[in-house]
Amino acid sequence: MNFKPLGDSALLISFGEVIDEEVNDRVHALTKAIAGAGFEWLVEVVPAYSSLAVIYDPKLIDFEGVKRAVEGLDVRAERVGGRLVEIPVLYGGEYGPDLEFVAQYNGLTPEEVIEIHSKPIYRVYFLGFLPGFAYLGGMDERVATPRLEKPRLKVPAGSVGIAGKQTGIYPLESPGGWRIIGRTPLRLFNPPREPPTLLRPGDRVKFVPIDKEEFDELYRAEWGNEND
Repeated sequence: MNFKPLGDSALLISFGEVIDEEVNDRVHALTKAIAGAGFEWLVEVVPAYSSLAVIYDPKLIDFEGVKRAVEGLDVRAERVGGRLVEIPVLYGGEYGPDLEFVAQYNGLTPEEVIEIHSKPIYRVYFLGFLPGFAYLGGMDERVATPRLEKPRLKVPAGSVGIAGKQTGIYPLESPGGWRIIGRTPLRLFNPPREPPTLLRPGDRVKFVPIDKEEFDELYRAEWGNEND
């Protein structure tokens, strides 16, 4: 573990610079251990691909104190278990305005991009950026594409995007610079639901291409008239 201060009330614990399932298992094991240790100084633990941020109350403890407390924990990394969640996606057209660009950038046809993108079973490494935004690992590098030079002001909820070697789903309407190749009718974040996020760290995700009729039917079932 490598410890680095983040201002005067947080520290970053890093296990390297790789996107790897075993490393991510260690991240979540340590996150769970810190969160469950009952530290009175703890404010929040925020996991990422290969690191986690520990936010603490500087009136109660300092960087060295947190470091010693974390190093004293008995942590056993276990495989982060999760469900297999199928995410239906309508690719291209108005729902995937960047599909053609992703295809051209990578020397592929739109149909090949869809086939390549929907083939893997992805892992949810962590949630961030927006409530319920899942960072997914396992995308084929043949469809890797750089972000937009100028982010859009509005990206619809459910949009499936690519940014570099990553893919993810926007759970809420928001600004964003990912290349949008499709949209799911599923609701990724719903505050009244328990838990409110559809996806959780450790889950496996399989994208399933659908047509417009299927999209509309699923959208009505998920959203009703809310966005009319």
